[in-house]
Amino acid sequence: MTHPFLDLAPLSAARFAAIEDRVARLLDTRQDVVIMQGEALLPLEGAIRGTAGPGTTALNVITGPYGQTFGDWLRDCGARVIDLAVPFHTAVTADQIREAFAEHPEIDFVSLVHAEAATGNTNPVAEIGEVVREHGALFYLDAVASIGAEPVLPDAWGVDLCVIGAQKAMGGPAGVSAVSVSARAWARMAANPRAPRRSYLSLLDWKERWIDGGRKALLHAPAQLEMLALEACVERIEADGPEAVMDRHRAAALATRAGAVALGAGLEPYVHDARDAAPVATTLRVPAGVVASEVVARALTSDPALPLAAGGGALAKEMIRVNHYGVDAAVGAVRGSLAALGSALAEQGLDVDVEAALRAVDGGGMR
Repeated sequence: MTHPFLDLAPLSAARFAAIEDRVARLLDTRQDVVIMQGEALLPLEGAIRGTAGPGTTALNVITGPYGQTFGDWLRDCGARVIDLAVPFHTAVTADQIREAFAEHPEIDFVSLVHAEAATGNTNPVAEIGEVVREHGALFYLDAVASIGAEPVLPDAWGVDLCVIGAQKAMGGPAGVSAVSVSARAWARMAANPRAPRRSYLSLLDWKERWIDGGRKALLHAPAQLEMLALEACVERIEADGPEAVMDRHRAAALATRAGAVALGAGLEPYVHDARDAAPVATTLRVPAGVVASEVVARALTSDPALPLAAGGGALAKEMIRVNHYGVDAAVGAVRGSLAALGSALAEQGLDVDVEAALRAVDGGGMR
């Protein structure tokens, strides 16, 4: 049997390096970019374990569940961690970061999630980056959900470790991810005796055996299908234009927010201020007495392919997520999601106006 996914020729080092270069152009960075052979948790953890240790004082910003995970990793590395947690319905501010530095001038590492798809907020990285640069701390950024949906500019923002994944707004595979690494971050890793070496988590292995060798020989056989899929999704973004792709995500977010308000039934945006809302996903708070996970389950019976999910953990009771990213950053996905939610809420005896919601979506100028 023949199949386009089978019996492929090995991916060459030159092809691998060329894909890295395209990712670097997408990030508009002159930093080294390493494509790692696993989901984005691989470089997210590897970057922390490579640069943090017992001598590190880390400011860990928590605006959702991933910030909590980063704090756990930092503590496991022996770092002293100062958590800056803000309510999940808002974003952190540069002033809050500045206040943390004023209180703890010894901070030398800052970890932040750009967009939290799980909670629907996004943080002002450009403004925060200015504060971090003023104090000379290493800046670690999770841009997995934001890349493709909004600008991600590690060089301009002073980000030392910027991790991205292709599975959300880029519309690509989940099995590969990438991280841009500044010269300062490489130096921190080289000086860290606890940085992973000879390990799948090791960024230093890629530096010493791949980058320093002129990218001539790969460390191991790459995840071939995922690499080709990553190349294809970057190529598609290049063809459409990054601004056009981001515009679609912004329009989807605005239309979802407007449509949910028009739908009624007490449904409202979970993130209070629209400027704090991520373009990759819109989170909605259900009215009192309604269980979000039950509404989502009922809505998906009409079309299981709709980009709807309940919030994770305790948020499953109160939060609905509309994941309008990638191919779902489109009017059809937004209209279908709101119509299905309207029907599910109406079945619970709530007053909804689906037609008003759809008019609000269409009035947002989505294509």
